[in-house]
Order: sequence, then C-alpha cells, then structure tokens
Amino acid sequence: MNEWFTSLSTFEQVYWIAAIVGSGILLILLALTLIGGDVDDMGDVDADVEGDTGIGFQFFTLKNLIGFFTIFGWSGIACMEAGYSKGVTLAVSIGCGLLMMIVMAAIFYYLSKLYSSGTLNIANAIGAVGEVYLTIGPNRSSMGKVQVRVQGTLRELDALSDAEEELNQGQIVQVTQVTDNGVLIVNKYTK
Repeated sequence: MNEWFTSLSTFEQVYWIAAIVGSGILLILLALTLIGGDVDDMGDVDADVEGDTGIGFQFFTLKNLIGFFTIFGWSGIACMEAGYSKGVTLAVSIGCGLLMMIVMAAIFYYLSKLYSSGTLNIANAIGAVGEVYLTIGPNRSSMGKVQVRVQGTLRELDALSDAEEELNQGQIVQVTQVTDNGVLIVNKYTK
C-alpha cells in the first residue's frame, strides 16, 4: 500500500488523501447520527446559538466542508482515471465539491424550516366550530367546556356563553371570541 501511494504524483496524492479522510470522517458522522451519538461534541460549528433562530442558510459548516472534501477527492480521482488534464480535473472537482456544499446547506436549511413550536395560540380558535363537553351556563353565569379543533388538534377548553339559554352537552357551538385569560366565548352554531 505504501509503495502504491508513494508511486503517485503529489497531485494524485492530494486527491486520494482528501477522498479517504473525507469519506472516513463522513462515515463516522453518519454512524454516530444513526446510533444517536452526539456529533456536536466533535467541534461542530453548525450548532446554533441557543435561542437564536436567525442563522438560516449556512454554507461554511463542518459537515459541508467534510462533504466538499469527500466529493472533491472522489470526483478528482474519477477525472484523473478518465484521463483529463490537471486543469479540467481541478475545475470539475472544485465544482462538484461546491455543488455538494450547496446541496447540503439547502437540505439543512429546509429541514430547519420544518420546526414547529407546538405552542397553542388560543386566538386561532375564533370561528372554530365545536361541541359542548360540559354544560355552559347562560349569560356567562357558569363555565363549561367545549371540544374544538384548534391548530389541527382537537382540544378540550374552558368556555362561557352570552346566550340566554344553557348550552348542554352535545350541542354544536361556534367560538366568537377569546377572553384575555384564554376562556372561549361560544354561541349556538347556526349555518
């Protein structure tokens, strides 16, 4: 193996080192990710500052640089094996490496957009139609509960009514407003 490596030109050695080292580190990161290892302890410069969500599209990161050198090395080796000149090999390998960085940065950018806080914004319940779960007294005399779909999830929430009559279990109601303390104001649903 040593004889083979020393028989290569310096240009070829650079590509083989980039390909082998880059692939090795990439495989280690992949294995740690799949088994749930904490890859951030390896000096990951990708980590967002806690509480900062404004970083967005990140091009120069450790993972992207590893991807660049891996693709740079292997595409350069492929170009040399195909008999291309050093200039063409260098241009193609740098182009492939940069393309890999762009693809990886875009993937991580769009994955970060999949984030959802899960926090209920009770104002989103206004206009929603639901069902009385626990009887609601007339003219806000006693609080009851309603089951209503808010933000795609069926929720059981406290409710009052401005109606003149009691709203009993099973009646269909519509949310007309939300009080400052998060109690729904509902009325009988009419189409």
